[in-house]
Amino acid sequence: MATKVDEIYLCKICGNKVKVLEAGGGQLVCCGVPMKLVES
Repeated sequence: MATKVDEIYLCKICGNKVKVLEAGGGQLVCCGVPMKLVES
């Protein structure tokens, strides 16, 4: 899964949010689980 600029990801466990500033490969993980895309 590749990330794209300005996508926002949410951790369903702790509520952390991440906004992508630079596109890249891989998967965003927080609290040991993949983060969910909430906005693109």
